[in-house]
Formats: sequence, C-alpha cells, structure tokens
Amino acid sequence: MTSEVTVRWLGTNAWEITCDGATVLVDPYVSRTYTGATKPGEFNPDTPIAIDEAAIDEHIGAADSILITHAHFDHIADVPYVAEKTGATVLGTETHLNLLRAMDTPEEQLSQVGGGELYQFEGYTVEVFRSSHGVTGKHKSLLFPGTRPGETPARPEVIKDLVEGGSLAYLVTFGEVSLFFNGVPSFHERELGGITPTVLFMQGPNPNYPNYVERMLAATGFPPYVVPTHWDDYEAPLTEPAVDLFGAEKLGELVAEAGPDSQWVLLDHLESYTFTG
Repeated sequence: MTSEVTVRWLGTNAWEITCDGATVLVDPYVSRTYTGATKPGEFNPDTPIAIDEAAIDEHIGAADSILITHAHFDHIADVPYVAEKTGATVLGTETHLNLLRAMDTPEEQLSQVGGGELYQFEGYTVEVFRSSHGVTGKHKSLLFPGTRPGETPARPEVIKDLVEGGSLAYLVTFGEVSLFFNGVPSFHERELGGITPTVLFMQGPNPNYPNYVERMLAATGFPPYVVPTHWDDYEAPLTEPAVDLFGAEKLGELVAEAGPDSQWVLLDHLESYTFTG
C-alpha cells in the first residue's frame, strides 16, 4: 500500500508530519522569543519565557502526538499550549514531562519515555532512541544542563529554567515511509544499528564530533532523503525566509560527498514536501 507523508517545516527543529488524517509534531515551537541567542554577545539566559499564542494558532492546527527531543526553550516552551489545544499525546523524558507539568500541561496527555520504546498509534508507529545534545567549545560545554527528576519543580519563568533534561531521537513510520528525527548534532551511533529510514532529519556539522555526517549517514543506511533541521535564525520571524546560521549549506556539501545517492531536500520556513513509499 502506497504511503504519502507530508512534512512541513515550522522553523528551528519544529516539524509537522501528516498522513491519512494523522498528525505528528516534533518540537513544536513557533513563538521565536528574542533572547539574543543568535547574536554574538547578546544572549540573555534570564529572558522571560513568552508564548505567542497567536503564532501558534496561525501555524499549528490538529495533532495526535507531540515528540520532544529535549527541553530547551526553543523546543519545549510552546508545548503546553499546543498540547492543551490539540489533546495530543506528549512523549518525553521524566524531566521534559516534569517541566511541562510545571507549565500546566494536562497530566493525562503525558507519556514518559527514555529510549527503546516502540509504540503503535492509529496509522503510525513511533520508536524512541536515546541521544545526546550537542556541546560547544574546547571544554565541551552543554547549554542549560541538568535534570528535574522526582516531584514537579517550580514553574519555569526564564529560559534558563528549561534545562536540557536528556535528549531523544525518534523514528516515525507511516506504512512504507519512515522518518528519523535527530534534532541535535550528536547521536548514539551503536544504538542505531539496523535502522533504514526513508528520510533523515539532521543538524549541520559540529567541530566537536569527528566525521559526524559520514557516521550518521552510515548508521542510518544512507537514506534516500536527507533534510536539514534547526539551521535557521530561530529568533527571526517565521514568516520571513530562513537565514542559514547553523551550517545547512555546509551540511548539504558534506552529504553530497558522503552519500551521493541521498537526495538533499532543503525546505524554507513553512514549506512542505511529500515523501512517497
């Protein structure tokens, strides 16, 4: 049976996946709060968390599942509003879900995962993989590290309150089309053995990870399609063309060298592409 799966890029690492009436969202963040993160020397970790409900209502409609890769503000801040609006099941680690509880996400919609799960939903499956957030600099620093296990923490007020909380990757499969979302520039190479997604979503290269592109393509069986993600200025308006701040162009060159049979699919803000299998 032929499957037609349409993906739409909502900027940052936010993706909408639709097929036969089912909708999956990955890191649905469209508020694009200005924190200075994309401007050297201007980043303010004490920026208040702000939710642009009008932008969410404009760009995000129905959803059945929400998949969280990690809990930084540009991935999770909009999830409480999106979850309540859509009634979607939210998958994430204990920390992700505790932070969402603290932001009043409906408890009955939260599903804790840690990697290794394979869940059947109506019309699709979701497999969960452990991952690792990218680090920067000589000392391999992680932005806003930490976890929030146990009891629900105090409500996050500023962006630094949204700690990473563990990172996850997801393989979403509709019939013959499978999509692997790795929203950080790192991965657990030996845990991916045997997966052969139709589409690989990946970030640009990071100097802290040797041969990242070559290893990722090999680990995923040199997929037919590669789509760059989280490469734009995620604080600029979503309604304007994406600005390449995080190496999409370079990633495209490296993919062409390491996996010349993989088709490079570069989407702009709010653009869609349909994969058939």
